[in-house]
Amino acid sequence: MSNPQANPITFDGDKIHWQDIVQVARHHARLVLSSAVETRLENARSIVEQIVAKGERAYGISTGLGALCNTLIDREQQATLSNRVLLSHACGVGDMLPVEQTRAIMATAVANFSQGHSGISPHIVALIVSFLNAGITPQVPKQGSVGYLTHMAHIAITLVGVGNVHFEGQVIPASEGLKRCHLEPAQLGAKDGLSLVNGTPCMTGLASLALDDCNRLAQWADLTGAMSFEAQGGQLNAFDEDVLNLKPYAGLITVGSNLRTLLKDSEVIKNREGQRTQDALSIRSIPQIHGACRDQIDHAARQINTELNSATDNPLVLGTPDNYRVVSQANPHGEAIAMACDQLAIAVLELSSVAERRMDRLINPLVSGLPPFLVEHSGVNSGMMIAQYVAASLVSENRRLAQPAVADNFVTSALQEDHLSMGTTAALKLHESLANSFRVIAIEYLFASQAFEFFEGEQFGIGTHQAWQWLRQHIAPYHEDRWLSPEIELSASLIRSHRVSEILTDISGEIQ
Repeated sequence: MSNPQANPITFDGDKIHWQDIVQVARHHARLVLSSAVETRLENARSIVEQIVAKGERAYGISTGLGALCNTLIDREQQATLSNRVLLSHACGVGDMLPVEQTRAIMATAVANFSQGHSGISPHIVALIVSFLNAGITPQVPKQGSVGYLTHMAHIAITLVGVGNVHFEGQVIPASEGLKRCHLEPAQLGAKDGLSLVNGTPCMTGLASLALDDCNRLAQWADLTGAMSFEAQGGQLNAFDEDVLNLKPYAGLITVGSNLRTLLKDSEVIKNREGQRTQDALSIRSIPQIHGACRDQIDHAARQINTELNSATDNPLVLGTPDNYRVVSQANPHGEAIAMACDQLAIAVLELSSVAERRMDRLINPLVSGLPPFLVEHSGVNSGMMIAQYVAASLVSENRRLAQPAVADNFVTSALQEDHLSMGTTAALKLHESLANSFRVIAIEYLFASQAFEFFEGEQFGIGTHQAWQWLRQHIAPYHEDRWLSPEIELSASLIRSHRVSEILTDISGEIQ
C-alpha cells in the first residue's frame, strides 16, 4: 500500500528526478499522473489506432519483433502478438528481485510512458500506477537481461493475470492480487506488448535506487574517515580550506568542508599537531579520494535524470493523429546508463578500498599508537584482527564487480540486436558492490569507535563525538573477544537506514 505519510509524487512528463523514483519505490509514496500526461498518452494511442486502421507498416505494430521486423502481422493478430510477446519474453531466471527494485522499475516505466511517445494504451499505464499504489509487486527473476526485455516482461504478465505477485506479505497468483484490489486484467492491443518490454526502465530504475545508496555511503565514508583520521592523530593542515581551494573540484571542496566540520573542537587533533610532517595517503587524501567519488556520483545523477525524462521506446510515435510519424530508432539502447553504473561501481570500490586501508592502520600498533587490534590484553584476545580480513575480502569482491559490464557484448536476435549495453547487469552488480561497501564502512565505524575508547579525558570533534556516542547506544565497547558478525551486520543496517544528518545535532545542516 502507498505510504500516507509520504508526499504524493506527480509525474508530469518532464522534470522527473531519481529521487522521485526512490520515493515511490523505497518509501511507497503515492504516484499520480498529471492531466497533461494523460492527454499525451491519449494522443499517442490515437496515432497507433490510426496506423492499425489504415493498415500501415510499422515496426512492432504491424510487424514482428527483432529479426522478425519484416514479417507482417494481420490486424486480427496484433493483439495476440502483444500477449505472446509478454509470455515469450518472461523467461528470466534466478532469485527474485527485492520488492523495492521491482517497484523502481515499474515507476521508471511509467516515467517513460509519461513522455507520450510510446503509444501504449492509457489504461495499461493506469494499471501499473494502481499496482504501485496498492502495493502489488510482481515477482521478477533477477537474471536474464542484456539491457532490457525480460524484467519488464515479468512485470507485464502480471497485468494480464499471469505469474505471481508479492502482496501484503504473501506471494500469490497475479490473478488473485487483481481480484483482492478490485482491478481488471489489462486488455492488450496493437503495440502494447512491445511497449511494455521495451526501453530502459529496468537499468534506470535500479540505478536510481543505487544513487540513493551512493549518496548515503559517501556521507558515511566522510564520517568514518574523519573518526579514523582523529583516532590516528591526523595532521589537520591536509584539510586546510585555502589549500583545498587550490584544487577546486566540487566533490573535494565538499568533503574538505565536511571533515573540518566533523573534527571541529577536537582536542585529540590539537594535542597531536606537529607530531608528524605528514600522514599516510589513506589518511591525508580523504578529500581527494572521496571527492573524486562524489564527482562521479553527481555525473551519474545527471545521466540518470536525463534518462528519466527521455522517451526510450521503439518505435516512437510523434505528432498528432492527423499529422504523425512513426520512427524506428535506438533510444532503448542503454549505453549512457550502463556507463554511469560502471563509473559508480568504481567510485563505490574506491570508497570501500581506502576505508579498508584506514582500518588496517587502526589495528596496527606500529603506526596507530593504540593497543594491538584495538583490544586490551591482546594475545588472549584477537580483537578486531579478523574483521579487517572480512573488509579485505569485501573490497576484493568489489574490485571484480568494478570491471565494466558495458565493455562486454553479445549478438542476439539473428544479428538484428548486435550491440548490447549490458546496462541491467551494470546496475545489478552495482547493488552488490554497494552492499559490500556498506559493510566495509560499518566495520570502519566499529574500529574507529573502539579506538575512541582509548582516549580517556580528551575531547573529540563535535561531529565525531556524536557519531561515537550514537553507535554506543546500539553496540557496547569491545573489552574481550565476542561474537562480532551480528555487530557488523547491525552497524551496516544502521548506516544503510540513516543519513549522517539524522544522527548529528547542531551541525547536521553543514554536512553535505
